[in-house]
Amino acid sequence: RVFGRNAAAVSAALRGAMAHLAVDINPRPPRRNSFEVSLVKEDGSTVELWSGIGKGPPRKLKFPQPETVVEALKSSLP
Repeated sequence: RVFGRNAAAVSAALRGAMAHLAVDINPRPPRRNSFEVSLVKEDGSTVELWSGIGKGPPRKLKFPQPETVVEALKSSLP
């Protein structure tokens, strides 16, 4: 439940920042008890924008603020 709300918020923030951006939620089975956001570039390389692994407790530290992920996205693109 918490994952779904956070995934939707991050997804909406990313789409709001870059309208042409394709956002997939869990294209592969997710790691247990984690929340991660990655950017797959056109050349196939992957950039990790956020990882909640190793964060917390409390559990809320495992989930990013959408603005944090948007800033990481902007800094990862030319």
